Amino acid sequence: MSDAAQPTAAEVRAAAEAVKAAIDRHLDAVERRTGDDDPAVYDAFNALAAAAEVYDELLYDRYDEVTPFEIPGADDSLPPYAGPAEPSALSVLIRRDYVVAEPERLLAQAQRLADVDAGPVAEDTTPVVGTSVHAALGVLFGEYEPDEIASRHKEFGLEEGDSTLWVSAGEAAPEPGEWLGAPFEDADPELVVCRFDVSAVFDEEDEPDEDFAGPAAGGA
Repeated sequence: MSDAAQPTAAEVRAAAEAVKAAIDRHLDAVERRTGDDDPAVYDAFNALAAAAEVYDELLYDRYDEVTPFEIPGADDSLPPYAGPAEPSALSVLIRRDYVVAEPERLLAQAQRLADVDAGPVAEDTTPVVGTSVHAALGVLFGEYEPDEIASRHKEFGLEEGDSTLWVSAGEAAPEPGEWLGAPFEDADPELVVCRFDVSAVFDEEDEPDEDFAGPAAGGA
């Protein structure tokens, strides 16, 4: 970057002051919060993140230094909240991925459930899962709630993949049956109050570099 394109020291200082002001505003909003979903706290959080990002960029451009703060990028953060200030309805959108890691265990568990449901009937009329993983999954998810399957997935021969949960705000509850044909079609990131993601990729990012042994012991 040329010297002409670099920000001035005064611009970097002004950005730092903006971060300080945003911290004060965020703390004030937190201290005055009226509930878990207080929009003032949400707005102050976004303002603090934006101010910190500007400061981080100017600091790097001017001094080739970075801050210790991780600023969420556009690809992994939600857009600014544009929903109602006081939501009167909520939608909880959940996706959980699984791998059928142990088909034999899954089939055995499903057959056990099928046998219990059949009761004391003749052997030739007892429901049989056989070797159909498709049928076994139908039995399993027909018997248990998704949260119970999530907590007992290993017991059913499943391995967890990524999962996400979105809490989306609304002004009124949809009419019964309104969205059943396409349940996730109207998911709007701007209406998400909070989001929780679980992925193995996060664990990989936190792992230390095995090739880096760290500083040598002792001092100069």
